[in-house]
Amino acid sequence: MVPAPKRSIFEAMLDRRRFIAALPLLFAGTGARAEEETAPEALQSSGSPHTNGSLSDVLARAEELAPLKAVLVSRQGEQLVARGYHGYSPDSSTNIKSASKSILSAMVGIAIDKGLLDGADQPIAPILKADLPADPDPRLATVTIGNLLSMQSGLDPLSGPNYGRFVASRNWVRFALAQDFVQDPGGPMLYSTASTHLLSAILTRVGGQSTLALARAWFAPINGFRIGSWDRDRQGIYLGGNQMAMTSRSLHAFGEVYRRGGRTADGVQVVPEDWVATSFEPRTNSRYSGDGYGYCWFLKSIGGEDVRFAWGYGGQMLYIVPSRGLTVTMTSEADSPSAANGYRDRLHDLLAAIIGATA
Repeated sequence: MVPAPKRSIFEAMLDRRRFIAALPLLFAGTGARAEEETAPEALQSSGSPHTNGSLSDVLARAEELAPLKAVLVSRQGEQLVARGYHGYSPDSSTNIKSASKSILSAMVGIAIDKGLLDGADQPIAPILKADLPADPDPRLATVTIGNLLSMQSGLDPLSGPNYGRFVASRNWVRFALAQDFVQDPGGPMLYSTASTHLLSAILTRVGGQSTLALARAWFAPINGFRIGSWDRDRQGIYLGGNQMAMTSRSLHAFGEVYRRGGRTADGVQVVPEDWVATSFEPRTNSRYSGDGYGYCWFLKSIGGEDVRFAWGYGGQMLYIVPSRGLTVTMTSEADSPSAANGYRDRLHDLLAAIIGATA
């Protein structure tokens, strides 16, 4: 659950107004309308996405972003910068929130490659048979692994205002499967952390170990990657797609693997290369921002480049810019939304400025 804010709403608004006033031209033009977990109207960016100045100048000015904790930038595997803000460092632990959904997606791809799962078109009902409702909707039998990954299960979503009911339930898996269908599987995107929690339950069933144990084994070849604390449900299943702690540097290491097509720096294939490509294929669009969505990765043009990104509540961002060989990680305080107040848009604009400064 989202922790109580450390700052008042007035203080947060004042910080953002100072930022906007101080940087009217630096980070602009790449905003979207709303965070996926909620649907309020968000502030719009304005002006040009282009900026003058060096990378160090861009990142120095980013100090005005009050929630920002760390920024890391790598180009073609070479680290250009790893900078902390407001008393934090790239090695400080942070809750990456829904950015962890992209990690669950990678694990699904690995499970398919290992033969533990048949593929993205595999129905979920037989795997989760013990947790199905007594008289399930017939459509539940048609929901696939891929539907969960692309947020197209059709089940009533359990994020945003419904998230509290979800995590307060006695059995999260059964509660998720018991939701009414609000549309047929494969329809428009309905963002739901329950979908990725079902994936965590599926990985636990087919892998014979906890999702955390599987992650530690499967991602062991990634130098610098480590999952810290991670919430579990009452049955011991790790929360798929939320409440996962790691350092900004660790999240960046995961992003570098995806930039390399699933390989580590020394060539170990951790995530199947075809799964990385499949994950980046657009399958639906956010109903709020219009951004594309693949298998737990958002897709958007930022700074004139096609970008794939993981996004977590509060502004936990992992950007991959294939055309530039860039991996950019930004972490932030996780106690307030990042879209409704325009902060997520400022981070997109910061990325645009970084792209410009590293051209």
